Amino acid sequence: MSMRTRRSPPWPRQNLEQALERAATRWPDSEALVIAGRRVSYLELHRSAQTYARALRASGIGHGDHVAVCMGNAVEWVEFFYGAAILGAVTVPVNTRFKSDELAYCLKQADVKLLFTVDRFLKIDFIAMLQQICPALKKRLPDRDLPLLKEIVVLGDNVPHGAIGSAQWLARGAGASAADARSVDGNDVLLIQYTSGTTSYPKGVMLSHDNMLRNAACVAPRFDCHAGDRYFSARPFYHVAGTTLSMLAALTCGATLLSMPTFEPGEALRLMSEERCTITSGNDTMFLMMCNHPDFDRHGVRLKSGWASAGPEASRQIIERMQMRGLCHAYGLSEASPNVCMSWHDDDQEKRIGGWAHVLDDVEVEIRDPEIGHALPPGQPGEILVRGVSVMKGYYNMPEQTAKTIDADGWLHTGDLGLTDDDGRLRFLTRVKDVFRVGGENVAPAEVEDVLNRHPQIKQAQVIGVPDLRLVEVPAAYIILREGETASPDDIIAWSRERMANFRVPRYVRIVETFENIGMTGSAKVQKNKLRAQALIDFGLAEKSA
Repeated sequence: MSMRTRRSPPWPRQNLEQALERAATRWPDSEALVIAGRRVSYLELHRSAQTYARALRASGIGHGDHVAVCMGNAVEWVEFFYGAAILGAVTVPVNTRFKSDELAYCLKQADVKLLFTVDRFLKIDFIAMLQQICPALKKRLPDRDLPLLKEIVVLGDNVPHGAIGSAQWLARGAGASAADARSVDGNDVLLIQYTSGTTSYPKGVMLSHDNMLRNAACVAPRFDCHAGDRYFSARPFYHVAGTTLSMLAALTCGATLLSMPTFEPGEALRLMSEERCTITSGNDTMFLMMCNHPDFDRHGVRLKSGWASAGPEASRQIIERMQMRGLCHAYGLSEASPNVCMSWHDDDQEKRIGGWAHVLDDVEVEIRDPEIGHALPPGQPGEILVRGVSVMKGYYNMPEQTAKTIDADGWLHTGDLGLTDDDGRLRFLTRVKDVFRVGGENVAPAEVEDVLNRHPQIKQAQVIGVPDLRLVEVPAAYIILREGETASPDDIIAWSRERMANFRVPRYVRIVETFENIGMTGSAKVQKNKLRAQALIDFGLAEKSA
């Protein structure tokens, strides 16, 4: 069978409850989850999910109702999600980095009826935040501004008068039935995933049981994940990289998922070493933080395979440092559940490093000219369009936005730039909106970043376009240096001039210690719009952008 026609094992159309029951039957004693010291087998996970389902039912939650969860990666997060799925309820993951306005927007826009939250996470007091946006929490729900939110369940000691503690809530469901009168169909909405909101308030992406399970079942064998593997992923569960590509990927093949409440590179290395993990996943930021960590050599992390959203230079570092010969490249977006394509772990290594990946089973991809809409042949870059089983059902309560994104023929317009080769592989280049023009030349930030990441003193680079009176826009770079290394902006610019066309060379360079304070999503992805806004201030360019 050619690589073009190679397929993952077939996955039946089913709901999440059926998938969980299948795992509990096939691998009852195998560890399903290892998180923050808790170890849960597949059989135990199935039983605890039923306990959560009964508690939800006792709270009046049924098929199609929306429930939200707000906490770092935890066993309770998974149990709640699976419990809601048993009833046919829809889970709304809340980004733990949301500010109060964003949280209020999410709860209201998604019509959430019940919220399961931790009282504190990291340095965030969620109870104080909830009391700010929902004053009735101090006495009795519902609140005037959130009339549909009837119950808040709190994991932790700080339980306000208008909420209920998680232990008491779970006990309430002891006499309830978890069964729903209506069976849950694979096409029913399973999750509403809010986008990162890089340009405005986030949109709620509706993903079905079938969307997420088939995406997960398709990608797991591609990155060589099977029963008996120990898969470490710190991707946040409030992101589809944490649900579909971590939690559900492990579930569909019987692997053990290991995670942590929030990503910390040193602790991640320790956990992978002590737990003898065989697989991991992440983006370039996460991998570079681990590979360049001072404790890396001490832990001796060696992995057989995994997947990364990373450029060529970062991919080479991962393979070299972690001995990960089966590293896969993937591209996706929330609206596609998320993966559109992923390489196979045994594909040609240079193809994988170069970002070439096979489109998923039962998914179509077309490359079109972003201006005139014509389909383009292999080798010519254009906008990536996607159609098939992974495409979302739409944005919740946003029909106009849905119609702008999914056309009448079912094509999802990604807003991303890519190209295909003669063998049907897809290579993501950059966001269409991230491409900027320097004196008539198109510049893709990823291309400049990959060159800068080869600099011996540079740990990570991020590039954006900033205004210029003569050339319209020019490149600007934010740089994190390797520990103990020094380099000036002028040094980096001079080095760049020797290695890339002049129109690609950064005109401005700023050395920073982290991107956390500039604009990074919870999935460790730098938000380019926030970085650009900061650049206008840092480089005194605000007047030029007016």
